Parts: sequence; structure tokens; C-alpha cells
Amino acid sequence: MPLYELRKFVVPEFIFGVGARWRLGYYARTMMARRVFIVSDPGVIAAGWTQQVRDALAEVGIASTVFSDVSPNSKDDEVMAGAAMYAAERCDVIVAVGGGSVIDCAKAIAIVHANNCHVRAFEGVDRVEKPGPPLICIPTTAGASADISQFCIVLNSAERYKMAIISKTVIPDVALVDPETTVTMDSYLTACTGIDALTHAIEAFASTASSPIADVHALAAIRLIWANLGQAVREPHLMPARENMALGSLQAGIAFSNASLGAVHALAHSLGGFLDLPHGECNALLLEHVVRFNAPTAPERYRQIGEAMELDLRGASSQILTEQVSQALSTFRNRVGIVGGLAARGVSAAVIPDLAAHAVKDACIVTNPKYANLDDVKAIYGEAL
Repeated sequence: MPLYELRKFVVPEFIFGVGARWRLGYYARTMMARRVFIVSDPGVIAAGWTQQVRDALAEVGIASTVFSDVSPNSKDDEVMAGAAMYAAERCDVIVAVGGGSVIDCAKAIAIVHANNCHVRAFEGVDRVEKPGPPLICIPTTAGASADISQFCIVLNSAERYKMAIISKTVIPDVALVDPETTVTMDSYLTACTGIDALTHAIEAFASTASSPIADVHALAAIRLIWANLGQAVREPHLMPARENMALGSLQAGIAFSNASLGAVHALAHSLGGFLDLPHGECNALLLEHVVRFNAPTAPERYRQIGEAMELDLRGASSQILTEQVSQALSTFRNRVGIVGGLAARGVSAAVIPDLAAHAVKDACIVTNPKYANLDDVKAIYGEAL
């Protein structure tokens, strides 16, 4: 019998490091771009990153047009409007400059254009027939890792939940991961996106689809984020902390794109879609409660997670381990400024059945280490209030 399961491991070409964004012109020319469709948002435009992208393209003689009608939780109607504009402007390459919502919107625009159908048709796993046009991503947050993953999250406006589109066709062609672009995030966004990355790493390591290759990146990401997020929140212009957070986010993305996620993301997608809350904030409020649910089922996995979080778990029973890891996560998210629970964000017990109904259908819950039924999901939401 083979020691390891047969696995396929996918990751786009990427450049990591300060100044990576300036390689855009080279890649756009390599792709023979004539007119680039830039997807961004008002906050990124105000920070100046979008104009830098336009300037870099202009320097190599490539025209561009900007689509910026993207919400913090990118919506299906925004995707469809972007796809219509892409076609009308006769663009041939897409560049996404922004956080996870911007990049997910760009991914969705690409596959809508290529397949000539509504974005809602792609929900689920491997539902995209044709890949989109070339896509280059320049992330401006350290958390979502949409720039290297095969996940695309879009809000279903009519039903108020986030759809998970999982397909290798949405993996970008190139990611230019430049830590310098993250310095304009405010402290709260830094905290939320950082906990998002931490959740990616923890869920990937605990996933039933984990593998030795993904595990290496997941544990490395936990160590980096645990050691650097607090400093990135307190001192946003400190480049070593920003670099380590960008690296941690990148490694967490490599891990979860190939090992998938779990119940935290399934519940967060439903919660964020229903109340239009920031995705990272939703993860932060749910993570400790899902860990408390999962850890007794996979104690050795969570022991390694706890050790990567600098906890001394030698000789700890499964019960003590569960409590220590979940309590450390609670303390950590409070320390970086994400305080309170779901009730403080307007969630009431009355909406839990609706939230749970969507969460149990989310593709991410399939690889959760412990099977979670409808009642389990309701209980977790209740604990997080």
C-alpha cells in the first residue's frame, strides 16, 4: 500500500516580495494584452494603487479601463455588470487590484464572459466549463488569498447568502503579491483579514482533504500570522510585519486551495451574505466555537495547530487541549480588536434557522473534520451570539 494518497496540487505562477506589483507590465505584454480590464474598488482607488496599475500598463503601451462598482462583499449583479462592461470595452486581459471581494469579482467576470451565462450557474464544485480570459491579481490585503486559490465567493443578492464557486478554471494566471500594497489597510481591516488567513490555515490543516504538502504551508502560515498580526495592527507601516503577514496569507492560501476548508467558512459565508458583514470578521467570531466543536474529533491535528500557536500542550487531554486552543483564539481576536459576538452585530436567535439552512449546503462544510448536521450548525451560531 502506498504511504500517501494520490493528490493533485495546483497553484498559479506568483511573485512575492516588495515591488512585485511593478512586474505587471511584463506579464501583460507576455499575454499580448491590448486593452486591460482593471477591477478595483473605491477604497483601493483612493489609496492610489489602481492608478499605479494604470501607469504601469501605460508605460508599456497598453490601454486600460476601470470597473470599480464592487462592494465589500462582491454581489452577483455587480459581476454581471462587470462582464457586460468587459465585453463592451473589447478587453482581452483582466487585472484585479484589491482585496478578496475585488479579486473574486474579477474571477467571476472572467468565467461569465467565457461561458455566456449568469454567475449563479457556477455555484458548487467544478461547474465551470470554459476558463476565462487571462487574469493577473495584485492583492491589497493579507488574508483572502483569492489571488492564488481555486475558490470564488459571490453574494447571491436575491437569497442573501454567499455562493462558493470552486473550480481550477478560476485560478488566476499570475499573482503579484506585494506586501507594500497592504500598508494602507486600517487596523480593523488588518485584523479581520489576518484572522481570515489564520482561519484558512487552521481549516486546511484540519480538513479531511489535508495532505503533507498542504500541511507544511498551513502550519507555517499559523506560525507567521500568530507572531505578526498584532504588530501589523499596532504599527501598520512596519514592513517586516506586513511582509510576514503577506507571506502567511500566501501560504495559507496555498494550503486551503488544495485542502479545502471547513465549517467556519461554511457558516461565515451564510452569515456574511445575510447581514453583509466583512468575511474576515465573520470568521473571527465563529472560529473559536467551531474549534471547540471539531477538536475532540481530531485531537492530534489540533494539538499541532495549538503548538504552532505557541501553546504548551504537552500531556494535555483532548478536553483540556480543546479548551486551551479555543480560548487562545478568543483571546487573540480580542487582542487585535475584534470584540463581542454575533449579537453585537445584529444577529438574533430568530435568524439562526435561516443562516443554518444555507450553511449546511455550503461546499466548504464537506471537508470539515467532524460531520455537522443542521442542529450542530444552529448550536454553533447560538454559542457565537
